[in-house]
Amino acid sequence: MRIRCAILDDYQQIALKIADWSTITEKVEIVSFSKHFYDENELVDYISDAEIVIVMRERTPFGVTLFEKLPKLKLLITSGMRNTSIDLVAAAAHGVTVCGTASSSEPPTELTWALILNLTRNIMKENTDLRSNGLWQSTVGSDLYGKRLGLIGLGKIGGRMATIAKAFGMDIIAWSQNLTKEQTDQLGVQLASSKEELLETSDYVSIHLVLSDRTRGLISENDLQLMKSSAYLVNTSRAAIVDQQALIKAIHENWIAGAGLDVFDIEPLPVDHPFRTMPNVLATPHLGYVTERNYTTYYREAIEDIQAYLDGRVIRSLI
Repeated sequence: MRIRCAILDDYQQIALKIADWSTITEKVEIVSFSKHFYDENELVDYISDAEIVIVMRERTPFGVTLFEKLPKLKLLITSGMRNTSIDLVAAAAHGVTVCGTASSSEPPTELTWALILNLTRNIMKENTDLRSNGLWQSTVGSDLYGKRLGLIGLGKIGGRMATIAKAFGMDIIAWSQNLTKEQTDQLGVQLASSKEELLETSDYVSIHLVLSDRTRGLISENDLQLMKSSAYLVNTSRAAIVDQQALIKAIHENWIAGAGLDVFDIEPLPVDHPFRTMPNVLATPHLGYVTERNYTTYYREAIEDIQAYLDGRVIRSLI
């Protein structure tokens, strides 16, 4: 009898097409769900008989109560090698092995620049006007050349952002709590003396930090008030790094020119959420990592994780 594997949050219904599952289907029955389960009990109804579950990073939280309701679960696989939505202590306590996959930093970098360029040149509005026979050239775009990009975080993605910003002729400043001048000098980037200096002087502020207890709520209402009224905030990292209610207020009251957002407190974003309709917000549904190359890697390596499990081995363990 085959064991059951459930793939969660397969929004595009691509998981079973983008990788070759035939190597494990003799032993594993695979079912994919494109619907997001908001209710934990409803989720349990669908996956209670699964020994293996594959999740997309941060889409479905796995905490103590969920592990308690899934006694058959033995292997939990996440895209990427980090998932703050999984309680690893609870997983270990319930005898669940948690494994990951590789993930590329290029896709979120590319999406961040897509948001910046769209905001800068009002592409969405101009395209809508063109398609609807509206005004021809109704806006005047902003420039990137000569403007300052403030990077909050200068890791893999932040570093790529800096390299691309140089090609646009931008001035680049960076800050994070442990960032050193040696690190910024290697990339030819100015080290901000403080978070406040970065926010006060930047024309575009882009966030590239891992969410942790230290970074949660890092950008507060007071911080947003420091920004230029002509500046844009771009967040493709994690929503909770920015006080979301303060951000809504900052945009609504025009403390800043607008925002480019790919991450939200609740995903999918509720239908009545202000970010869906605010004219100076360009929002995308958490597409930062959603590319063909990344998805191919995720599901190919998930299959490898499963094969190792079937062979009595563990690879890419997160615990």
